Amino acid sequence: MPASTTKPDLTADRAEALRLTPVSRETLARLDRFVEILLTWNAKTNLIAASTIPHLWTRHISDSLQLLDLAPDARIWVDLGSGAGFPGVAIACALSDTPASKVHLIESNSKKAAFLREAVRLTGAPAIVHAERIEKFVKVFSGPADVVTARALAPLKQLLDQSVSLLKTGALGLFPKGQDVDAELTEATKYWNIKVNLAPSRTDSKSHIVVVRGLERRAAAADDGRKPARDG
Repeated sequence: MPASTTKPDLTADRAEALRLTPVSRETLARLDRFVEILLTWNAKTNLIAASTIPHLWTRHISDSLQLLDLAPDARIWVDLGSGAGFPGVAIACALSDTPASKVHLIESNSKKAAFLREAVRLTGAPAIVHAERIEKFVKVFSGPADVVTARALAPLKQLLDQSVSLLKTGALGLFPKGQDVDAELTEATKYWNIKVNLAPSRTDSKSHIVVVRGLERRAAAADDGRKPARDG
């Protein structure tokens, strides 16, 4: 069944999101437009779960915008598996008035890629949609990239496998994770030596953002189950 076309009242949730992650008037106007487009498309295309719509601003918008403070000087972002535009489109809306900013949105699903193109067009956000698989994009992308991110896409080990070429050439990895983050780190460090720290999420006390500043593939013979080196 398609999602309801009744417009939800997101006033309170929007206000809470702006308290958590304040933005300029210009950015807010773009985000309002983005939310409007998302709700319209979500009525016919499954972009976000209907259960999250009452908390769309805090659950998705604010959760995405909090990444900006972890990389305040970043201009070129690569968002893997952009889906409904989180965090990529939300971040692009916030960077619209920042010179030389660009967000690369990677999405292989054709319907979701079409949505992303429309969201970028109607918001005027500085983003490019790449309708292709991540493996193909990273193989040909010549950079540079300041940040690579992915939200609700894959376990950390897989994300590191997919983004290693970007991380090893200087990109900062920002990967929001839930309460299983320690298990994901343990699994990832069987294959990677990671320089990492965990930043607490503003939107969920049980969640963190995994901040990756460098990694090296572990030799099989050296796999002794060590924990990653954490900053701070």
